[in-house]
Amino acid sequence: MNTITRLVVYAIISITFAIAQGQNKKLDSIRKAEVDYKIMNLETEKSKIEAQERDILKLKISKINKRLDDKEITVEEAENLKKEAAKTAALNIENRTQIIDSKIALLKRNGYNSYQYTRDDDERVAISLGSHGLHIDLSKDKDKTPPKYDIRTTNKLLFAIGFNNAIGDGQGLDDSPYKLGGSGFVELGWVWQTRLFKTSNFTRLNYGFSFQYNKLNIKDNQYFVQDGDETTLQEFQYDIKKAKFRVTNLVFPVHLEFGSSTKRDYGDRVRFFEDGHFKIGLGGYGGVRLASQQKIVYKDEDGDRVKDKERRNFNASNFVYGLSGYIGFGDWSIYAKYDLSPLFKDQAFEQNNISLGLRWDLD
Repeated sequence: MNTITRLVVYAIISITFAIAQGQNKKLDSIRKAEVDYKIMNLETEKSKIEAQERDILKLKISKINKRLDDKEITVEEAENLKKEAAKTAALNIENRTQIIDSKIALLKRNGYNSYQYTRDDDERVAISLGSHGLHIDLSKDKDKTPPKYDIRTTNKLLFAIGFNNAIGDGQGLDDSPYKLGGSGFVELGWVWQTRLFKTSNFTRLNYGFSFQYNKLNIKDNQYFVQDGDETTLQEFQYDIKKAKFRVTNLVFPVHLEFGSSTKRDYGDRVRFFEDGHFKIGLGGYGGVRLASQQKIVYKDEDGDRVKDKERRNFNASNFVYGLSGYIGFGDWSIYAKYDLSPLFKDQAFEQNNISLGLRWDLD
């Protein structure tokens, strides 16, 4: 029995070793094929470098010749610029090919045996076995297409925060029924910006959508009461600690923006940058009311703290529209908006929401 057991164990070990050795050979062949394919792609990329740099040089020389024809520069200055552009192209070719040669040398040195070469982040490896044999794809996830020469429309995040109130005809902030402290607004949205002229970025059109949260802190121990189609402020029976009314709107703002910017020409693309430059925007917005809510915090006759939240329309205007504008530098600006639509519809005394704060356009 012991002899048979030893033979079985020996046979299992031998078969396992043979299988492992066969798998290792197969893995080595796959590794070699991958490395060879990678080297072939690098050689192909290397052969394209000179053509790419030559095309960029042609574009630079064309622009230099145009400046010479327009008499912006002299013949001597044009020749110096061309020599400098040619020198840059030669150095780019030399440096870029050196990088690829280093990658190839690394692959040849480590790739076949230890498979310890590094991959670019934007590369993928696909291995498939079919009727045509083994196929290994080391191509890029994304084709390296040249950048777009000019981008006239960009987009960015809009965030604004500040003070909020509501006033009526002949009424100022001093005699408003709402406290200045605690009454505020928050706006969050996404806007697109389109340059209106082909070669100038001085005039832009900003448009998009945003959510506005307008909150009013009611003073003098009052709260809103809706009685049918009428909404009025009435005195509360208990001592109010907090009385707040909030309206949430979805609006679509449009602003005509004016301001300087920095133009940068990279040869194969041109970009405009507004960082640190003065800007002013004038326009308006229109949209719909999404929700309205009143929150009251008070103590009842037993001294218990009570918090009431009431969500209803309160006869608030379903459609909102108004004027807005901002003035500032770069990403931030001072921002003001005024609702032309009344806070409550069909009321004897109309009130209009007004806001002042800070705005950030974060691209």
